[in-house]
Amino acid sequence: MASIFLRSLIYNVLFYLLLVLWFIIAIPTFAMPRSAILTLARIWSRQNSWLLRVVCNVRIEYRGVEKIPKGPLLVASKHQSMWETFALLRFFDQPLYILKRELTRIPFFGWYVLKAGMISVNRRAGGRALLKMVRQASEEVRHGRQLIIFPEGTRRPVGAPPQYKPGVAQLYASCRVSCLPVALNSGLFWPRRTFMRFPGTLVVEFLDPLPPGLPRDEFLARVSVVIEEATRRLVEAGQKEQAQLFDRAKNSASVNA
Repeated sequence: MASIFLRSLIYNVLFYLLLVLWFIIAIPTFAMPRSAILTLARIWSRQNSWLLRVVCNVRIEYRGVEKIPKGPLLVASKHQSMWETFALLRFFDQPLYILKRELTRIPFFGWYVLKAGMISVNRRAGGRALLKMVRQASEEVRHGRQLIIFPEGTRRPVGAPPQYKPGVAQLYASCRVSCLPVALNSGLFWPRRTFMRFPGTLVVEFLDPLPPGLPRDEFLARVSVVIEEATRRLVEAGQKEQAQLFDRAKNSASVNA
């Protein structure tokens, strides 16, 4: 466990140092098209996944990449950690996120988010602001972007009961494009509200796209079922692998003692 703590500490220091470095490198993109900042964000995303493997022994496996449709798209992903908020960037040409307005006020980070054309929403402004957000997101998607959303609205602990929000069905109906469900087990390796990073194989699985035009209730039921069933399978496999890794580490420590 001491080794995991040390590796996690080193990774987090490098993570934020790399973030600051890219904040500086990206300054010229304010005078460039949006594609410039998105390209740098993808590079940063890949570097962090590489660091996670090298420093924390977290291998990352992507499944079903061939199922990702081209062009405008709604991407509905399970949300267990901060990792997927940047790791999914690499698979989409024009990724689009919806985020809290407060995040856009963070120096550099917020400026780059706005430069990348992300949508901010004031959650305290009520239904009118939410309707405006849906219209804006729909328009961006119809212009060829890929809207990445987390249907539960926030990170959920591994094994917690799902809480899918009806807003995802509203976005689906408004965007009128296919929806790509995404399952993962990132919470086993990058848990929320801790800096610890645990070894194992982090798996992201892109599932079969759902066609546009489904009734809202049917869509919400289908997207939640397919994501939860696949996530449960990935989590069980990840937990089994982690148990084996910890057992081997314990046996090795006993032998060396």
